[in-house]
Amino acid sequence: MSYLDNIRTFVRVYELGSMSAAGRDLRISPAVTSARISQLEDYLNVRLFQRTTRNLTPTEQGRAFYGGAREVLEALEQAEAQVATLTETPSGSLFVAAPLGVGRRLIAPEVPGFLDTYPEVRMRLRLSDRKVDLTTEGLDLVFFLGQPEDSTLRMRKIADVTRVLCAAPSYVARRGCPASGEDLIAEKHECLNLRFPGATEFRWPLVTPEGTKRFAVTGRYESDDGDVLTDWALAGQGIVMKPVFEVAGHLAAGRLVPVARDTPPEPIQMACLFTHRRGQDQKTRLFMDYVTTRIGESIRAAEAVFQPG
Repeated sequence: MSYLDNIRTFVRVYELGSMSAAGRDLRISPAVTSARISQLEDYLNVRLFQRTTRNLTPTEQGRAFYGGAREVLEALEQAEAQVATLTETPSGSLFVAAPLGVGRRLIAPEVPGFLDTYPEVRMRLRLSDRKVDLTTEGLDLVFFLGQPEDSTLRMRKIADVTRVLCAAPSYVARRGCPASGEDLIAEKHECLNLRFPGATEFRWPLVTPEGTKRFAVTGRYESDDGDVLTDWALAGQGIVMKPVFEVAGHLAAGRLVPVARDTPPEPIQMACLFTHRRGQDQKTRLFMDYVTTRIGESIRAAEAVFQPG
């Protein structure tokens, strides 16, 4: 095993806090991960981690070594990106994350065309509605809806996305059609909520005549999967707030109907995040250029099918 492989493994173990998690990320076995760390410790003649059956904690020497090791890998990746730019042949793995609805409906359909254009690139697409950490999880690019929390990252805006409050006709027949956010609260409507560890928005931002207000809606149904919420709404279990592009087909077919039209949801920003270093990588830049234009077109096409309000 090369010294550089050992350093890469150490950095991922340090950032993820787990031998097994680092092994999965690097696609190597736990035994190989452990062996690489042991080889590096033997070479440096220090202990980099304190290990117990439940915990893995960096030692003082490990913390000191991490900073320099991270800089070495970043310098190497930047040099590789510059070489790739000169050769005009992008290659290597591209690790991208996105929310489920965005990934399934907008990004995944574009991946085959991109890989056909750049056959030396390999795609790893992670779809999840949970909050992800671009830096610690080794991601090249993260697509998201909302506002970024980390001001140190670079952002490329794609579009302002229209959202809609909607429910199945069976729910409306049973519970009535609320006209506004105030009705949602006063009539105690069953609202379907996206909840996950680290979620910060538990109130629905609705546009009223006085401006945007956040309504503390209630409901018995919660999930960390946005598509599950859509399924529940289609089954008549409650009201859901969704980007129009995710439910345009259901709205056009009448499987879902808009509600609370007097106070529509505030539009939400769609963008992608990346580090300055990743933004210099050729395959990352090419994928952003390739996908973002197509995403914007797909969003506009979906919103043209059904205009809420």
